[in-house]
Amino acid sequence: MVQGIAGKVALVTGASRGIGLGIAQRLVDEGAKVCITARKQEALDDAVNRLGAENAIGIAGKADDPDHREDAVRRTVETFGSLDLLVNNAGINPVAGPLIDFDLGAARKTVEVNALGALAWTQAAYQAWMKDHGGSVVNISSVSGVKPAPMIGMYGASKAMLISLTETLAVELGPTIRVNAVAPAIVKTAFAGALYEGNEAAVAAKYPLRRLGVPEDVAGAVAFLLSDDAAWLTGQTVTLDGGITLAGGH
Repeated sequence: MVQGIAGKVALVTGASRGIGLGIAQRLVDEGAKVCITARKQEALDDAVNRLGAENAIGIAGKADDPDHREDAVRRTVETFGSLDLLVNNAGINPVAGPLIDFDLGAARKTVEVNALGALAWTQAAYQAWMKDHGGSVVNISSVSGVKPAPMIGMYGASKAMLISLTETLAVELGPTIRVNAVAPAIVKTAFAGALYEGNEAAVAAKYPLRRLGVPEDVAGAVAFLLSDDAAWLTGQTVTLDGGITLAGGH
């Protein structure tokens, strides 16, 4: 168990499945209450049943919708009494392909959700609770934001922007609010399926740890960063990659 999560309240975006749900489950296991968000209420209801209705609420909406953000933050505080922890996990990758041919409308949407959306959620949590009470924020970036990522370059660019936002927010919001990020390589989720399905053994063989990530790997790191065990750590991006970036890949 990490220290200082029990009794806290968290909001995790994009958390009806995959990494987001894994994070929410870990936080509940650590004694937190959680609000999870995603686009589809039915999927959220299933996730809340898994987490326990006494531990979680699910609020459907689009991550880049200001009304949805306001509603989710307000209902979190009303239901559980605070909003101490924020995990900006919601992300999209609507189009793959080289940047030189990339549709600029899709590029704007990618940045809007992956980077500006995370900033907006942080602003909302700050105004509603953290400004007066402090808190901890973790942004879910990607190794594609650390190294060039051909064919998913716009996704990577948005995640690099998220890392930069993380660093600046950490400077601006200290000492009462800490802001950190994690940058996973391939994690076995539906979102990343196209990167490994049908070829998992060959993909994993390139990793020094000889396996791909699972949501629990990310959840453990996020729980640490949110916790009091990381009380002197802010503005950092933890690369969760099974060693692949050291081996020359991503």
